[in-house]
Amino acid sequence: QVQLVESGGGLVQAGGSLRLSCAASGRFFSSYAMGWFRQAPGKEREFVAAVSGSGGYTKYTDSVKGRFTISRDNAKNTVDLRMNSLKPEDTALYSCAAAPGSAIFTTDPQYGYWGQGTQVTVSS
Repeated sequence: QVQLVESGGGLVQAGGSLRLSCAASGRFFSSYAMGWFRQAPGKEREFVAAVSGSGGYTKYTDSVKGRFTISRDNAKNTVDLRMNSLKPEDTALYSCAAAPGSAIFTTDPQYGYWGQGTQVTVSS
């Protein structure tokens, strides 16, 4: 069983930066791939980024490549999402998720554990 709690969201101007963090409880954190998803009002939840259990492999959706960086610290059971050059279209509820195993997934169903989310609002 894994419990996830996100933090770090807030209001920022376009061009600014935020760092989201996800703290995981439970054992064997490194045996889970971790992902970040976001959902804007009136839109479906979409994949943002994911990192393998070891931290050696990452994947990003095209719209955030070069601006967002996902990383994890298995000693602290945390996964971060550093977001730079934020745009108004990045405004959404950001949630972290955990998927057992070594593969990186970009779709919801593979992730069995979800946090409650943290709101990111980017003003123009």
